[in-house]
Amino acid sequence: MDLASRSSPRAPARLPFTAPWLLAPMEGVTEPCYRDLVLRRNPADALGGAFTEFVRVSVASIPRAVISRHLGPSRFAQPVGVQLMGNDLEHLARTACNAVAAGAPLIDLNFGCPAKGAIAGCAGSALLRDPRAIERVVRSVADAVEVPVTAKMRAGFDDASRVEELARAAEQGGAALLTVHCRTRAEAYCESVEWSRIARAAAAVSIPVCGNGGIATHADLERMRSETGARFAMVGRGALADPWIFSGCTVSRGTAARFLVEYAETMRARHQWPAGGIAARIKQLLRYWTAGGLVPDAATRTAWLRERDGAVLLGRLEVIAREP
Repeated sequence: MDLASRSSPRAPARLPFTAPWLLAPMEGVTEPCYRDLVLRRNPADALGGAFTEFVRVSVASIPRAVISRHLGPSRFAQPVGVQLMGNDLEHLARTACNAVAAGAPLIDLNFGCPAKGAIAGCAGSALLRDPRAIERVVRSVADAVEVPVTAKMRAGFDDASRVEELARAAEQGGAALLTVHCRTRAEAYCESVEWSRIARAAAAVSIPVCGNGGIATHADLERMRSETGARFAMVGRGALADPWIFSGCTVSRGTAARFLVEYAETMRARHQWPAGGIAARIKQLLRYWTAGGLVPDAATRTAWLRERDGAVLLGRLEVIAREP
């Protein structure tokens, strides 16, 4: 049967989240080492779920074993969804089935990646130019699996004039939840945010909406919900700055350093990466880090980011980690 000819999708499956705050999927960040540490430090009644980095689906479906590596070895009370990005309906559907077989409790579809490679391949935010394509992609996956299928999109490609239309396309395709990043593809990761775009999407559909973008503190989580009507709120870069943002815990300098040291140790144990590669991941967090007063000023941040010897940087963190 032609997917486009079906009048309406199956009723969406129930969402498994344990709380309304969610950890965003971030390429090069939310692989299992980092994600597990965040889940472990935020109880299920504070952090309701997380997602893998996007899994690119292009010329073939992705095998179950690859999906299993993205999910990682640990399981938590909070669900971890597998995010897929692509435009081939058959490959996406088969990959979604493989993800469910690997244990994924939900599938998320990426309509937000602004990278040039995604645009050139007509994936990610490229599909924001064609709402009917978004509907077809969502429907192909929603019809293939029994678990909830969610969609994450930006507010538009060049502008946000069609955010309602895009939201309704995801809903018509059978999405159980729509996450709206309030910036457009053209705005990339600019500092300004327009939460009113999230509110417009929430008003246009009957499925739950999750707001994303511009959440820097724990208080921002509830403020986003109250200002937009979104049922959920998703944190990306705010969780790089403070992994405890979901629970709102204030931690000491030693506790903050111990997170980074454990992150390094976990990466070393699971991947056997060299110190330089591990230090690069640590620096990726230190660019944003605010938790525990670990980075007291701009000069310290700059010095740590410019440190070329990964072992030296990790040694400094290990010293601080011995503090209470």
